[in-house]
Amino acid sequence: MALHYNHHTVSGSDDEIYDPARSRLESIGLLPTKMGWDPARISPDLDAIILGMHARKDNPELLEAQRIGLPIYSYPEYIYQEAKDKSRWVIAGSHGKTSTTSMVLHALKKLNLNADYLVGAQLPGFKTMVRLSDAPLMVLEGDEYLSSPIDRRPKFLHYHPNTAIITGIAWDHINVFPTFENYLEQFQLFVNELAPEGRIYYFGDDKHLQEIAAKNPSKAMSPYFGFEGHAEGDQMIVRSDKGNSFKVGVFGDHNLQNLKAASLLCAEQGIEQEQFLEAMADFQGAAKRLQLLNQSEKLTIYQDFAHAPSKVKATLEAVRKQYPDKKIVAALELHTFSSLNKKFLPLYRDTLSPADGAAVFFQKHTLEMKKLPSLDTAEVSEYFGGEVDVFQEQEPLISWLRHQLDEDSVVLLMSSGTFGGLDYRAFAEDLSLKA
Repeated sequence: MALHYNHHTVSGSDDEIYDPARSRLESIGLLPTKMGWDPARISPDLDAIILGMHARKDNPELLEAQRIGLPIYSYPEYIYQEAKDKSRWVIAGSHGKTSTTSMVLHALKKLNLNADYLVGAQLPGFKTMVRLSDAPLMVLEGDEYLSSPIDRRPKFLHYHPNTAIITGIAWDHINVFPTFENYLEQFQLFVNELAPEGRIYYFGDDKHLQEIAAKNPSKAMSPYFGFEGHAEGDQMIVRSDKGNSFKVGVFGDHNLQNLKAASLLCAEQGIEQEQFLEAMADFQGAAKRLQLLNQSEKLTIYQDFAHAPSKVKATLEAVRKQYPDKKIVAALELHTFSSLNKKFLPLYRDTLSPADGAAVFFQKHTLEMKKLPSLDTAEVSEYFGGEVDVFQEQEPLISWLRHQLDEDSVVLLMSSGTFGGLDYRAFAEDLSLKA
């Protein structure tokens, strides 16, 4: 979309496209008229191919592009071509990188500082998830997942940061990083890519990052810790290093850490901490990151992208801390390759325990698409500690959610998917009306 808005001619293809991407592509005439792959779409008059991870090595369009010798870039490789002459800020980490990136972008925009960006969620007030212009700075969410089927490097290794954040490390993506040691190695490689005069800020309570910093004394690595803060309604009061208090529109210990990381990056552009926290007063967060769907006197409903064990645990702990006297009802969809893998599932044990009622949802179709063996619902319940209900169909899950509601409840819907095509906002509104 960024290239389209920059007046390039853009076309594309995929075998499945979901909202919100589908609606946005359709609104500007970029949605393919036909799903699937067709090598006839590939011709010598194309300037370049940008290859995503969803395609496979034997994709017929990819094979045709290779046959006729077209330039083929992975997505992050192409982004670097656009950003190589800019100052590059990269926010990496197993969790919190989207939230931290969105905090930085919110502050820069609020204070009228020009920057390009790449972020992994739709942000309020931002037209696209990528901006490419003549701005001197680019803020990049640094994903550790692989770049493309023919470029097996993590995406963040392409960006060569001038300044970076690492928010923390917790094993994810078991399909491409089969051991934790292999996963951890990617962050060491990321540190190696730091520009000679660059600096990395890392969360100081993470023991894995402490070890990486100790092994790399020649790199400028500085620890950071979260702001002090306390809950107040649906917001949080944050205390600056000077002792002044500011109201911000997010909550939870992880967001206190994300706020501190974002403030350190913004300081690189001369934004003082007090200015930054003032700018966060109306920060609404990134889409699907503890996003408030509906709120009434009796019921509060949040949607969250949490899917990896560390993210699920942090999100639920944040909600429990924010609403200590309310009933917490949590539903988690297993949708990623890792979350549906029997070797990885034991890491979810007790992650849903802060909830008063907890359910896990997964679909046979998702297992089939990822070519994974079937899962038994009782087996999944045991992986989570045995105190959860497990569903494979949407209607029984919805019925379960309705029956869980008490006089004063908070519902948390966690998924990187859609719970089988659930219209979140319509469901949240309906649930609130019947609460």
